[in-house]
Amino acid sequence: MDNRHIVIFDGACNFCNGSVNFIIKRDPKGIFAFTPMQSGLAKVLMQQHGIDAGIDTFILIKDDQCYVFSSAALEITKDLTGIWYFFNGFRIVPVGVRDFIYKTFARNRYALFGKQETCMVPTEKVRSRFVGI
Repeated sequence: MDNRHIVIFDGACNFCNGSVNFIIKRDPKGIFAFTPMQSGLAKVLMQQHGIDAGIDTFILIKDDQCYVFSSAALEITKDLTGIWYFFNGFRIVPVGVRDFIYKTFARNRYALFGKQETCMVPTEKVRSRFVGI
């Protein structure tokens, strides 16, 4: 596998798919690659990093470190173009508080944004940004 940062996401979640598109638009160097949580590659990576298969979050694997919940989101913003780096100021908020808010939102994301029956299929334009599918 190449040495891009891997984002594991819920491929059936409309909000998660929108987040992937958000990252792609702000990552002109293509340092992030994506794989849906439902893929075999995601399952292998999660197992390698000791992540419970039942976890329901964005996962970032960067430089062989695994980030979950709010830490994954904040770590992603470090590498995006634009003002997004400044979101790292939220790291001053204790991780327990950040993750509580994150998990509360994540539990309700299907109700708020909907869900697809199958994983998203990337367009030809961004297909190279996806791995393990």
